[in-house]
Amino acid sequence: MASSTTQYRRIPSPRVLAIVLAGGEGRRLWPLTADRAKPAVPIAGRYRLIDFALSNFVNSGLLKIKVLTQYKSDSLNTHIARGWRLPAFLDFFVEVVPAQQRLGRDWFKGSADALFQSLNAITDEKPDYVCVFGGDHMYKMDVRQMLDVHLEAGAAATVAVIPVPVDEARAFGVVEVDERGKVIAFEEKPAHPREMPGRPGFALASMGNYIFDTPVLCDELQRDASSPGDSAHDFGRNILPEMVARGLPVQAYDFSQNAIPGAHENERGYWRDVGTIGAYWQAHMDLVAVVPTFDLYNQRWPIRTWTRPLPPAKFVFADPGQGGHARMGIATDSMVSEGCIISGGRIDRTVCSPRVRIHSFAHAEECVLLDGVEIGRHARLRRCIVDKGVVIPPGEQIGFDLERDARRFSVTDGVVVVPKGYKFS
Repeated sequence: MASSTTQYRRIPSPRVLAIVLAGGEGRRLWPLTADRAKPAVPIAGRYRLIDFALSNFVNSGLLKIKVLTQYKSDSLNTHIARGWRLPAFLDFFVEVVPAQQRLGRDWFKGSADALFQSLNAITDEKPDYVCVFGGDHMYKMDVRQMLDVHLEAGAAATVAVIPVPVDEARAFGVVEVDERGKVIAFEEKPAHPREMPGRPGFALASMGNYIFDTPVLCDELQRDASSPGDSAHDFGRNILPEMVARGLPVQAYDFSQNAIPGAHENERGYWRDVGTIGAYWQAHMDLVAVVPTFDLYNQRWPIRTWTRPLPPAKFVFADPGQGGHARMGIATDSMVSEGCIISGGRIDRTVCSPRVRIHSFAHAEECVLLDGVEIGRHARLRRCIVDKGVVIPPGEQIGFDLERDARRFSVTDGVVVVPKGYKFS
């Protein structure tokens, strides 16, 4: 086992393996996760949540990536298999590692157990360092900069951190550091998060992104697996807190210092956990701002994804009508993906995924419309998320009477979610 006195090897040209934990159920995002894993949830029109983590690794030049999946992973597996193909000739890959029950009949009990049950995914590659990142957050990171901090600090493990308001910090792991950035305490989802010295009202939250020396990671996973039955087998609840408690060198990496080529200064430190319906909806409203904080248009750090060969978006009809009954295809402060047809209807502050169709005189305001949604004539929607393939009947109104909507749909934080497969009577 590693100890606090162990001298860790530093490799001039290290072999780095990236592991993306993508088996999460995402209960707080229900009903969007009723039929798909949380990392497979569509976002920003043409992407899925996992695309952010994968794009960060690829853009950072870390091109050996394994994705651990479990919960309702079919759409996630398909997305990766069809779209995330790296040149195997150069020994680069993005590979899915499904839950295999290699060590018994149990499914993954936690994030650490997921990696322990898939330990062969690490040992087969023989990396010097392992990046263990979540697959369900929205951010940009040059992971090489975090790796540099890990190497310079001589750490056994490094955790990416970011300041968040204390009220929000209860949902994360909270880290305390000394003046050199060494982690001196780590507590997962505390009821009373400790505030940062010199910054009242804020706590230092773990982003759930870690870098480990490989021997240390393997030792810690073995230690956790053999621990008494009260372990949650989780990185944030068990692995990191116990490493800190035993005096192992764990370093904090200040994500706000991460610099992305071509990024505006106001984008520095942008990180969103879109784990609730309200946060998911708000992230989309951020994207349609005139000057969005999170820039999808930075060609020097592209967010990559798989898309089908669809035609360009189309806006039709230019009939001004009479008495305020214009029949015009209009989109204002919105994002419209390929294959969409805005056919005489209007959208405002709305995000359209591929193949959305807005029929004449329909109006969607502050909505997120997923793949293949169709909104019938004269229908009106406000503050709605409409899941894949739903057809909104002509004249339907959603989002204007939340008490009525709650009898048919899920309503959270004032946002109505029309689930996949919903049939209007």
